[in-house]
Amino acid sequence: MNQQMRTAWGALRLAFFLGPFLAGLDKFFHLLVNWDMYLSPIAKHVLGNLSHPFMLLAGVVEMIVGLMVITRWTRIGAYIASIWLLLIAINLLTTGQFFDIALRDIGLALSAFGLAKLTEAMGVRSPRRDMERVAA
Repeated sequence: MNQQMRTAWGALRLAFFLGPFLAGLDKFFHLLVNWDMYLSPIAKHVLGNLSHPFMLLAGVVEMIVGLMVITRWTRIGAYIASIWLLLIAINLLTTGQFFDIALRDIGLALSAFGLAKLTEAMGVRSPRRDMERVAA
C-alpha cells in the first residue's frame, strides 16, 4: 500500500473521528456554540417542543459516527457522515442564513465520501467482510 495513501487515509480518519465526536459531545454542553440555533424554522415547526431533545439525539449519532470512523467500521461510518453532513447542509440552507457553514458542510460531506472510497480502494477490512469470511 502506498505510504502517501495511508497518510491521507489516517488524516481523514482522525478528522472524521474528532470533528463529529467533539461536535456531538458539545451538543450536551454548548461550550462551542448553542447548536439549537442551527435548526431551521421548518425543523423547529415539525419538532415543536422536541427541538432540543432532537439535537441531543443528533449529538449521540455524531459521537457514534465518529467512533465508527476511528474503528474498523471506517467505510460505513464515513458514508453515514457524508449523508449526515449533506442533511445538515440542507437544513442550514433552509434557515436563510448560515450559508457559509452549509458550504463548509458540503465540502466535509465530499471529504467523508472520499474517505469511504479511499477505505475501499485500500482494501481495509470491514466487519461485514469478516462475517462473510466466517460464514464461508
